[in-house]
Amino acid sequence: MIKFTEEHEWLEVDGDIATVGITDYAQNALGDVVFVELPEVGATYEKGDEVSVVESVKAASEVYAPLAGEIVEVNEALEGEPALVNTAALDGGWFFKMKIADMGELDDMMDETAYNEFVEGLE
Repeated sequence: MIKFTEEHEWLEVDGDIATVGITDYAQNALGDVVFVELPEVGATYEKGDEVSVVESVKAASEVYAPLAGEIVEVNEALEGEPALVNTAALDGGWFFKMKIADMGELDDMMDETAYNEFVEGLE
């Protein structure tokens, strides 16, 4: 199951683990990503907390926790190759995996169709 947030993050949910990254729309808006600051494994966050930072040639942008949980893995490949966010935003460019504290928080998120309609409304 894949869900999306209004902050342009995607989550691929497998059991109680969510793999989180930014959407293709977000990476296009940022431009060429040159640095990604990843969270610490074991850190816990509440929904809306700043978890990570993405820096591009245009700007720096925060990545927020799309839901409450604990970081269980980070994508260390981004440290050496931050451009993966641009070339594989919905695949190899993921940022972190978190153990979901409250599965009910997923109910407030958009599916792909709703997210695409949301993005169309921004243009």
